[in-house]
Amino acid sequence: MTKKSPVPVRVNIIFILVFMLFSLLVLRLGIVQIVHGENYQREIDRKDDITVHNPVPRGRMLDRHYKIIVDNEAKNAITYTNEGSSREEMLRISEDLAKLIHQDTNRIRQRDQKDFWLIKYPELGDQLISEKEMELFKKKKLNDSQLYKLKLDRITEKELSQLTKSDLEVLAVFRELSNGYRFSPQMIKNEGVTRKEFAMVSEHLPSLPGVNATVDWARSYHFGKTLKSVLGVVSSSKEGLPADQVDDYVSKGYSRNDRVGKSYLEKQYEDVLLGKKEKVVHITDKSGNLVDKVLVSKGQRGKDLILSIDMELQKKVEKIIEDELKAAKRNAGTYLLDRAYVVLMDPFTGEVLTMAGKRMVRDSRTGTIEMDDDALGNITTTYNVGSAIKGATILTGYKTGAITPKTKFDDKPIKIQATPLKKSYDYLGILDEVDALKKSSNVYMFHTAIKIGAGNYRYGEPLSLKPETFNAIRNNFAVFGLGVRTGIDLPNEQSGFKGSSTLPGHALDLVIGQYDTYSSMQLAQYVSAVANGGYRMQPHIVKEIREPQTHEKKLGPLCQSIQPNVLNSIDAKKEWLERVQLGFRKVMSESGGTGASYFGSAPYSPAGKTGTAEAFYDGPLRSNFGKLPPEVMNLSLVAYAPSENPEVAMAVLVPWAFQGKNDHKANLKIGRKVMDTYFSLKHSKKN
Repeated sequence: MTKKSPVPVRVNIIFILVFMLFSLLVLRLGIVQIVHGENYQREIDRKDDITVHNPVPRGRMLDRHYKIIVDNEAKNAITYTNEGSSREEMLRISEDLAKLIHQDTNRIRQRDQKDFWLIKYPELGDQLISEKEMELFKKKKLNDSQLYKLKLDRITEKELSQLTKSDLEVLAVFRELSNGYRFSPQMIKNEGVTRKEFAMVSEHLPSLPGVNATVDWARSYHFGKTLKSVLGVVSSSKEGLPADQVDDYVSKGYSRNDRVGKSYLEKQYEDVLLGKKEKVVHITDKSGNLVDKVLVSKGQRGKDLILSIDMELQKKVEKIIEDELKAAKRNAGTYLLDRAYVVLMDPFTGEVLTMAGKRMVRDSRTGTIEMDDDALGNITTTYNVGSAIKGATILTGYKTGAITPKTKFDDKPIKIQATPLKKSYDYLGILDEVDALKKSSNVYMFHTAIKIGAGNYRYGEPLSLKPETFNAIRNNFAVFGLGVRTGIDLPNEQSGFKGSSTLPGHALDLVIGQYDTYSSMQLAQYVSAVANGGYRMQPHIVKEIREPQTHEKKLGPLCQSIQPNVLNSIDAKKEWLERVQLGFRKVMSESGGTGASYFGSAPYSPAGKTGTAEAFYDGPLRSNFGKLPPEVMNLSLVAYAPSENPEVAMAVLVPWAFQGKNDHKANLKIGRKVMDTYFSLKHSKKN
């Protein structure tokens, strides 16, 4: 019997197995293509969308008459946008660009030179690593960053000396290219770009991927240093975002190299001045290569701030301050005097018309005395102001029931046991509160304070006042804005120093302005409340916000008008305010009034209160005097005009004005000239 060969059976079995495996493969391919095909195709075609917000010029600042104060000045610039270039490509671009522009090499750090040396001489860099260290690296006991740090630490001055002047120029460019963020334009050079450099770069753009010759902007100040400290500053493209606020800004759509307001108005109104950034989407493939760019929305420069400041008036007031400071230094020999402040405000709206301050400083190079803008000192520095606040003392006396209209006190000196004699500058007789304001009686205010504290005064004996006396006086002063922040739309406003003593004698000092400290802006708010009939107005320096206009010389539509804001009312009877207002008029107009010799002839019917305060010097030379700083006199003045229908309120403050009896009356001289200037300008603009 012939045996059948087993080979065909085995072949059939193998064939069946192959057929089954092939069928499974076909089935699997079908599933992949039919069921998951779209998903895999999307993965193959995957693209990333990266949104970049390109900056636009900031909004302008204009004065109340629409004169431009701060604008944007166009200037040539060279930028670089990294669209996926490798380090080698960036190095090649840097080498080509360094031949076309001059880049400052002074900003190059030693660390920059070491990094660049390793890029330029990688083989020499590898020789700085021992065989043992390379073995550790291969065994993953040293990582890349640790190995790189070893190389950096071992680069000496000898190695760095291999970098030529040309290398450093390339490095200066490469450093800027490397500092950028992907798809965000990085400023390579925007200061001192010559026409030749701009033209050369423009000509070679096809061979410089990512490089662009464009137009940048810088803040320009049409009035020079005038009000500069209040306007604030903007960070440079080199600085970018403030280091301590990077995360906050980035979360709002800023790029890390964006310029932002760093101080005062520029910072306070950053959201307004910033503008609407141009929005561009960069589309990349899965390898990170740029595929396309899509403009989503065009940019629009920032909105314009219209300030309440009258810049013509501001400049004239600054000139008055400068002239009177120089005269006081020259004629009175007052070596500690170095500054003065003036605020002009609309008493009914709180609009700040002028916020002027000047400080005398010595130039470190030439040794000459110069005048620096210190407008900010009106809100950031506080002083003992003296009798200017006596109107608040009288109204506090009324409100607490310590005095009533026409209450009289004898101006004889007051003597409290173990306390120096406290008196007025002269014996002024028996006075009511109106004449006490007119002649600036200290003693009248002392008796008022004693009554507020329920004290029982006897000459030469101890005086005891209620524990809450200081709080009662300060709380009432705060209603006028004295000793508290005024609420002005600027950051870093100071409220002033409050003495910690509860001795009765210091309560008497408090009511004549010689204990707590106040700013000139607080004084302006206080006298405005007296002038307008008892309303504490919030001062503001921004009057309007306007939309940007395509045509730069035209004014855009009104976006927001800042309305007057009453912070609180004085809660005083009309009769009380009228008595204080009468006293203020007499100060300026009647014989014997402390301001009459300077304001008596003024045609605009002024009212106000003068102030002289004994204080201790605490200025920039304070360290020269050890533990005992010299005694000085601060001068102040609050005023408004016309007295019957006020349109302007004023505060003048001259700290450390003189020592001893060498009174140069700078507060009154400045005040009279400033008021004259205000009404003169008003008259000229009408005509």
